[in-house]
Amino acid sequence: MQAFFDEFVEPTLIQPTFIHTYPIEVSPLTKKTADPRFVDRFELFIGGTEFGNAYSELNNPFDQEERFKAQLAARERGDDEAADIDFSFLDALIYGMPPAGGIGVGVDRLCMLFAEQSTIREVLIFPTMKDEVAVTKKDPEKK
Repeated sequence: MQAFFDEFVEPTLIQPTFIHTYPIEVSPLTKKTADPRFVDRFELFIGGTEFGNAYSELNNPFDQEERFKAQLAARERGDDEAADIDFSFLDALIYGMPPAGGIGVGVDRLCMLFAEQSTIREVLIFPTMKDEVAVTKKDPEKK
């Protein structure tokens, strides 16, 4: 379902759009909502690009351990992105983690939007992979 969303829905989200009610399977570190099939998470999309990701951190060690086990089972079924059990993290949760959450907004992506650029390399101060064609067009002697 997530791959379908990434491939067919994301590119169509032109107007600023908040997507919420994510399934628990795609957010293993996020708190559940009242409906345990979903997590407390949203993402902001503009122009077919993700601009922000926000969620409430899971701080229940028992719930987290079950999700890690589900990730291991997914890995055994062939999911290369599934995580291992992080026992140090579980120990930290057992000692106590206060409620936490936040939002990550891509400032570089906002610069892309405001500068009307289609690639992130055009707005980075020190791009590591600047398009060679663009450089040589400006100064054909440089290579």
